[in-house]
Amino acid sequence: MLTSGRGAALGALVIMVIVYAWLLNRASKGKVPRIRKMAGFDAIEEAVGRATEMGRPVFFTPGISGFDHADSPQTIAGLTVLRHLAKLTAKYKARLIAAVSKATVLPVAEETVRQGYIEAGRPEAYEPSMLRYLSDEQFAWAGGCIGIMHREGVAANIMVGNFMGESLLLAEAGYQAGAIQVAGTANRSQIGFFVTVADYCLIGEEIFAAGAYLFQDPVQLAGLGAQDMAKWIAIGAVALGIILNVLGIPVLVNLLKM
Repeated sequence: MLTSGRGAALGALVIMVIVYAWLLNRASKGKVPRIRKMAGFDAIEEAVGRATEMGRPVFFTPGISGFDHADSPQTIAGLTVLRHLAKLTAKYKARLIAAVSKATVLPVAEETVRQGYIEAGRPEAYEPSMLRYLSDEQFAWAGGCIGIMHREGVAANIMVGNFMGESLLLAEAGYQAGAIQVAGTANRSQIGFFVTVADYCLIGEEIFAAGAYLFQDPVQLAGLGAQDMAKWIAIGAVALGIILNVLGIPVLVNLLKM
């Protein structure tokens, strides 16, 4: 038997599914939700163009996590950005270097870059050497990334994914290399470092909007719209609950009790 709290959670889930289905149906008819401009995503093409003009490579890393971690969605978001980045480097004929910290991420990153080159109409330009597995050890991988930035003299440094204690080291290395930097993470303890050093920063869950924003995929746009509507409903419920509780009518408080 469901308690009132679990019943409310189930009801919220059902409402979100209904909203998602409605938005998905609208998206299939061409009525996709609009998404606000994000300077960090828009700056990626600028960074690739700058690297092309300077004849220097573009560096990318999706962070420290693999696919078996609570922060794996950040890695997936980073790989989505990598696909867009590969498409741009293929289009502008810029050199791409992508470094991963987990062996399991390497084959997925390889196929992601290959897909980007296919979408750009230049599959023959793809080279496996663009992708480099460095180390599963946190600071060995970070040291490898720093070495690549300095040796190759990268003109653009794109970092989107889960980053930890190495975030400032990587951002500082990119700065010293003279690279234009776009960085994003949902790790709250590291966002401040990226905001301080990077030219453009994607903050928190903005990185999870990568697929919807960069590729305008109707399914992902519908999902993003459903999440936003769910947040507004939750905010409204909290505000209403506070007002009712102050008036001595704890209906929502009792409903949400486990």
